[in-house]
Amino acid sequence: MIKMQIIGNLGKDCVVNTVNGKNVINFTVAHTEKYKDSQGNNQEKTTWVDCAWWTDRTAIAQYLLKGKQVYVEGQPEARSFQRNDGTPGASLSLRVREVQLLGGRSDGGNTYSNTAAITASTAANASIPSASEITEPIDDLPF
Repeated sequence: MIKMQIIGNLGKDCVVNTVNGKNVINFTVAHTEKYKDSQGNNQEKTTWVDCAWWTDRTAIAQYLLKGKQVYVEGQPEARSFQRNDGTPGASLSLRVREVQLLGGRSDGGNTYSNTAAITASTAANASIPSASEITEPIDDLPF
C-alpha cells in the first residue's frame, strides 16, 4: 500500500455527494512549499490535491471550509490527461482515510477517520460542567 500525508489549506468549501447510495465528501487541498532557487531568490510551488473521502460521517463537512488548514492521509492516485489545447496535463488525487482539522477560519483540532468515532477529547468536553453548574465548595480539595 502507498500512503500519502498532506498538510495544506482547503481551496474551497467541500461538497457532499451521494454516489450509488454512499456518501462522499470532495474537497481540494493546496500545499505550498517555499524554497530558494540557485540564484538565492525566494520561490513558491503549490501542489493541488483533489480529495475524496468516502464516509458516513458527513457532519464534518460544515468545518471543511475554504482556507481551513487540514492534515489529510490516504492512498494517492496520479492521472495524466490531455488538455483541450492538446498539451499534456497531470492531476493528483487522494482517497482519504483520515482528516484532522488543524486551524484556519476557526481554530480546532479534531481527528476524524472511517474507523474511529469523534475523538475522545470532543466527547469529554461535552460532559464538562460550566463554572455556574459546580455546587461543591471550591476550598474542599481532596488532598
